[in-house]
Amino acid sequence: SLLLKRSALVRELHLYDVKGTAGVMADLSHINTFTKVRAFEGNANLLDCLQGCDLVVIPAGVPRKPGMTRDDLFKINASIVASLTAGIAESCPGAFVAIISNPVNSTVPIAAEVLKRKGCYNPAKLFGVTSLDVVRANTFVAEASNQAPEKMNVPVIGGHSGNTILPLLSQTTPRNSLPMEKVKALTHRIQNAGTEVVEAKAGTGSATLSMAAAAHRFAESCLRALNGESGVVECAYVENTEPISQGLPFFALPVRLNKTGVSGFVNLAQLS
Repeated sequence: SLLLKRSALVRELHLYDVKGTAGVMADLSHINTFTKVRAFEGNANLLDCLQGCDLVVIPAGVPRKPGMTRDDLFKINASIVASLTAGIAESCPGAFVAIISNPVNSTVPIAAEVLKRKGCYNPAKLFGVTSLDVVRANTFVAEASNQAPEKMNVPVIGGHSGNTILPLLSQTTPRNSLPMEKVKALTHRIQNAGTEVVEAKAGTGSATLSMAAAAHRFAESCLRALNGESGVVECAYVENTEPISQGLPFFALPVRLNKTGVSGFVNLAQLS
């Protein structure tokens, strides 16, 4: 919310949680940007919060603790995502919906089913946010190849959990000449980077700051596309029928974004 309050693309920022948003709103409202902040708490105010929104970002749910996998979060977070998605169907059925809540590989299909039942599912506007995998890959590959991390771009496809995270280290921009042994080590680190943070925090939480930066990056890209900017590309977990997905209904790919959502996919070179 702090990063979005500072965005020139956000006219009005709505905060929602079961409690505690009033204090966050008061704090954010003192920042000298034109973005108006409003706070909503509890189920009774969900529909008002979502009314007329263009982009809804869902980071809701419980974080991972040491020894937990993203799948362990499923029972709790799936029901939260389902109830929020039902609210979206009522109040802003045409909005872009960006889901961060883990396990993304499961919460996104659940949201799709809720929207289908409500008669307003648009696969071009439902996204699983996998930007943190890209941010991590950019950082780690840049460090290993002695390049600028802010200029590195590593396509990351597949999913958002363990070995479903597939960084395409042979297709980075700029290119790299990393040996296969380093490629394998980097791939393993990127796939397990979330656990790295969970263990470092020793039971006090999971990735929050890097996730916030990655979510802000994805939200900004969506807003730029909604504003009519062309050439916006982000990796995201979306429904598609691309051959590379090999029949899987949802798969993370580099997607082209425009005002209507996903307008196409970036062509990838042959995988090594």
